[in-house]
Amino acid sequence: ALAGADAIYGLTLRGAQTPDMVRSMAHRTIIFAMANPDPEITPEEAHAVRDDAIIATGRSDYPNQVNNVLGFPYIFRGALDVRASTINDAMKVAAAEALAALAREDVPDEVHTASAGGARLHFGPQYIIPNAFDPRLISHIPPAVARAAMESGVAKRPLADLRKYARTLSGRLDPTANALDAIMEAVRADPKRVVFAEGEEEKVVRAAVAFRNAGYGTPVLIGREDRVRQTMAGLGLGIADGIEVHNARLSRHNARYVALLYARLQRQGVLERDCQRMVNQDRNVFAACMVAAGDADAMLTGLTRSAAVCLDDIGQVIDTAPGRISFGLTLMLGGAGTIFIGDTLRHERPSPAQLADIAIGSAAAARQLGHEPRVALLSHSTFGNPMHSTVHGIRDAVAILDGRQVDFEYDGDMSPDVALDPAIRALYPFCRLTGNANVLVMPGLHSAHITSRLAPRLGQATTIGPLLLGLSHPAQIVPMGSSVSQIVDMAGLAAYQAIGVK
Repeated sequence: ALAGADAIYGLTLRGAQTPDMVRSMAHRTIIFAMANPDPEITPEEAHAVRDDAIIATGRSDYPNQVNNVLGFPYIFRGALDVRASTINDAMKVAAAEALAALAREDVPDEVHTASAGGARLHFGPQYIIPNAFDPRLISHIPPAVARAAMESGVAKRPLADLRKYARTLSGRLDPTANALDAIMEAVRADPKRVVFAEGEEEKVVRAAVAFRNAGYGTPVLIGREDRVRQTMAGLGLGIADGIEVHNARLSRHNARYVALLYARLQRQGVLERDCQRMVNQDRNVFAACMVAAGDADAMLTGLTRSAAVCLDDIGQVIDTAPGRISFGLTLMLGGAGTIFIGDTLRHERPSPAQLADIAIGSAAAARQLGHEPRVALLSHSTFGNPMHSTVHGIRDAVAILDGRQVDFEYDGDMSPDVALDPAIRALYPFCRLTGNANVLVMPGLHSAHITSRLAPRLGQATTIGPLLLGLSHPAQIVPMGSSVSQIVDMAGLAAYQAIGVK
């Protein structure tokens, strides 16, 4: 009965399909052997006679697990959210097509980790169905089902904006999705050219494809084109339309970039040939030159080099904006809401004037991201108890803010529990903060860095950043070891910084 068959759909029992049956089927036959707990035929048995067979089972320890959790929960979610009067065939087909489309997209790092054996996944015979642990299922299938319900006339409460609906669903699993929602929509409305300095790295290539697919703009990869194309092909990422690759050594813009760099550095003991070497060989310098020369809107680096090295490289080309301070601001998303922490990147022991500038820059960034800032300048002490020499610098910073008549709430010195706990803050009725602080200015880089790195590792928060603020041209540095999704978020933030920049 199976001779020449293209596919078989099995829901019977173990052994119902034999190797001889598989041998008789068509080229690249598709076998869904879904009997539980043991399939009609195992992948090992099928591949022993037909190495071209594409096989899926109900088992999680084999590739291509067919599981109800991939469909029913998300079909119900989409149906309920539009108050569908029934679940019709169009909605089921939409769910299946959404799954098929998702299988062709690049796979997030966390899904690779959760897959059987931790295998690297990309569309092909061993990966035709998304993994049940894929966090993107919630944002892909319900909107497709909801659209089908509306188009087939069974939705009693149609949704006006399916893209917004998908973002809302994503935010239920990933708090960063909600935090960055308005930012990424602004970037989609005004796409930018963002340079990915480490363009040959696999994670960066994947992030560039995701950046393009999300509609954020044109990713520009710095690297050898053959190496980048080879990486894309090996990852099954499809065509490279909409992605540029620039080889720093061979770029036709080199002479212009060397002239730009030499004009900046010639009185700092740097020879023209040194500038030529930097442009040719340092991807961060080349990327920064592209942005400074107006050939790109923003740049991103940091995956393979420390933040300190990247800051030095970028600083060869891009200055701090006039009247600003450059510093790092980390967003921490947790049970207390969104907290902004600065400076997490640059100033080891900020002076009172620098602390005041960091407070002003952090408050401006928080407001730009939709939060009314309440700034606490933190210390181990609270309003002079105990009094140590470091407290004086914080008090001086508060005095500087008083003199500038800034338009946001602030106070200090205070410990974190006073800043974040109204019951403890009530012991200090003179405190200027009318609610919990959402901007924490740390007394030094050590405390800021430790806080922003420790909380996520303890499962207390999710972080974004640090964002590099205050430069004359947009540039961002991702932490070493960042995931693909984190790189995409930072690239989107770099693009957002470029909006309105002329």
